[in-house]
Amino acid sequence: MKSLHIKVMLSAFLCASFVLNAAIASDTRNTFVLKAESFKHYIDTFNENDEELYVQHISNEKAWEFVGANVPLFECPDKDLERTYYFRWWTYRKHIKLTPDGFVITEFLPKVGWSGKHNTINCPAGHHFYEGRWLHNRKYLDDYAVFWFRKGGSVRSYSFWAADAMWARYLVTADKQHVTDLLADLSNNYKAWEKTRLEPDGLFWQIDDRDGMEVSIGGSGKRATINSYMYGDAVAIAKIAGLSGRDDIAEKYKAKAERVRQLVMDKLWDDKAKFFKTLPRKGENLVDVRELLGYVPWYFNLPDVGKGYEEAWEQLMDPKGFYAPFGPTTAEQRHARFAVSYKGHQCQWNGPSWPFATTQTLVGLANVLNNYKQTVIDKSDYFETLKIYTKSHRLKREDGRVVPWIDENLNPYTGDWIARSRLKTWKDGTWDPRKGGRERGKDYNHSGYCDLIISGLVGLRPRPDDIVEVNPLVGADTWDWFCLDNVLYHNRIITVIWDKTGKKYNRGKGLRVFANGKEIARSETIGRITGQYH
Repeated sequence: MKSLHIKVMLSAFLCASFVLNAAIASDTRNTFVLKAESFKHYIDTFNENDEELYVQHISNEKAWEFVGANVPLFECPDKDLERTYYFRWWTYRKHIKLTPDGFVITEFLPKVGWSGKHNTINCPAGHHFYEGRWLHNRKYLDDYAVFWFRKGGSVRSYSFWAADAMWARYLVTADKQHVTDLLADLSNNYKAWEKTRLEPDGLFWQIDDRDGMEVSIGGSGKRATINSYMYGDAVAIAKIAGLSGRDDIAEKYKAKAERVRQLVMDKLWDDKAKFFKTLPRKGENLVDVRELLGYVPWYFNLPDVGKGYEEAWEQLMDPKGFYAPFGPTTAEQRHARFAVSYKGHQCQWNGPSWPFATTQTLVGLANVLNNYKQTVIDKSDYFETLKIYTKSHRLKREDGRVVPWIDENLNPYTGDWIARSRLKTWKDGTWDPRKGGRERGKDYNHSGYCDLIISGLVGLRPRPDDIVEVNPLVGADTWDWFCLDNVLYHNRIITVIWDKTGKKYNRGKGLRVFANGKEIARSETIGRITGQYH
């Protein structure tokens, strides 16, 4: 009888818990400002315009089901930005692949010869994690993280800021168990990089091709990329170790991070050119070219604040530097070897614009605008660069229709997708299967975009505590309203509203932040605000 009584009580408790959780979920859903169905037309149109050549786990037919259930909702007056935001989620889900080793995220949809197991390539995996950390279903990236270290992933075939990406995801999910379980893997990965790429002077070296940046002007050597990645990883491992109660590991990696940081500033900074550059392995002189990769240190907040390093950002908006109608360019345009070539290798990093590098640059710029006191660059420059990047997401079809598009490398002056234009001409119009086959670069998953909207433009800045910080990079007079809704952050639904008059959303005038429908922060003006959830 006693056992039966316990079972009855347990059943009643579980039933009550289910009802309570359902009630909470229902109550949260009722507090949404935006309705998912309002954005379904984007997905429908993408499907209608699409030639679905390669299908993985989620087909076009299931695309809206995925988007509606998984992604934060975004609304703004600029329909190009809004449409591209949903387009990039629509393309991201194409790359979710179910394998015998769980879910992975691919870079190319067709099989390419230089990929690893399950057609994976680690080069853009950092972008995959930064972008996918906002998905409601954690299973996709939980599996993907484990795959790289325990299921046969080729985790060091290219440069990859693995630990930083895992930590960045933790800042959104607050899943302590998952990230701390990877501590030994991440530490072992760092040690393996030290064995193969660490020079006697303390800097790391990399081949430009293994950075995913082949045919670069600066070439191989002690590059700002690999050294910034190793700094970011050391910082992240130290934080994950601290979260695990392993202060001994934390202190060791803090020291590693500080050593690399100082060396990057001491040895890779060209004080005359005011830029971070590549140092050849043999030689004492930095290369003579500024390349967009020189902004990567700010992706990890590496440079000292207030020491003049921010002067490098003058080049981003300079037409002789990196600024172009469909840019930014990957090398400064004033350099004698700058080129936008349709000969030789299809994927050159000596001038064309690459979404991979543009993403890194915009993340770095958001960090500058949030964490550095400077007067060199401002919010309007972030907005303009993001708008240019948005404009590049298009293709004019032979019938004259212009459709949303993401591919490999861009002509920074015309917006032409260079590799695509060249590959189409091979073998009498038949795309060479040795190079990936037809439409190799279509829906290319080698960059980020949605995270640039969420953490950059709207300004939801992920952090490890229970403070919600929002700092929009939208000028007060740029838009009268915008809304980011249905953001699963620290197991709560976050909503951010900017409503200049209070009449668009009827939730009050100004900037407001809600957690599970409860207002936690407000300001009459647009700027940095914080609130605490409970």
